Amino acid sequence: MAEYVVQFGKDGGKVESDGRLDAAAFHRNHTAIWTILAASLRHHSGDVVEVGSGTGQHVMHFAEHSPDITWWPSDLNDAHLISIEAWRNFTQRANVRPPLRIDLTDPDWCPELRDGSARELLAVFCANVVHIAPWPVAEGLIAGAARYLRPDGKLFIYGPFKRGGAHTAVSNAAFDTSLRNNNPAWGVRDVEELEKVAESVGLKLNEIVEMPANNLILIFARVAT
Repeated sequence: MAEYVVQFGKDGGKVESDGRLDAAAFHRNHTAIWTILAASLRHHSGDVVEVGSGTGQHVMHFAEHSPDITWWPSDLNDAHLISIEAWRNFTQRANVRPPLRIDLTDPDWCPELRDGSARELLAVFCANVVHIAPWPVAEGLIAGAARYLRPDGKLFIYGPFKRGGAHTAVSNAAFDTSLRNNNPAWGVRDVEELEKVAESVGLKLNEIVEMPANNLILIFARVAT
């Protein structure tokens, strides 16, 4: 079960009376992230699960620009789930479903897909989760994506990463130290370690996209057969 370094709403940010939370990171990175997602998702329709939606702001922005896609936000934190639903009501996005409670430590993490509420997934998107959670969360994220993605589906993981065991920036190294001091089970993950997990469940790392502030987006797809 993932624990957050700072729960949104307890970080000094504004909390609206309806429970809507505001994440500074959203205002910094939502445009850059959507540019990459749009390159893969535009002209497609289907279902996309955002795992670890936090405040819910990202998924509302993505949904605004992709009316043919049904978005399924999710989180495990109660305050975040309230915020996601509040943002859904505030924006009135018709293509955003009520938030799901997802625990990524369970590879079978989305019962809504098992019972037929959604089809196989066009994509799974996860931002800023795997470094603030124990390693089994990363394993469960990838295993679940392999379970639920349709044949042409993709898994997008955004955040800071190491490459070849080395940090890509001094700031990421300092961040990694602070994470591990807070909880030894957390930490900036190595791209190659995630790639090995993906290969074990039939996914392949197809692309690594460099993003602002020393972040990356890793794009995984099914191994061609």
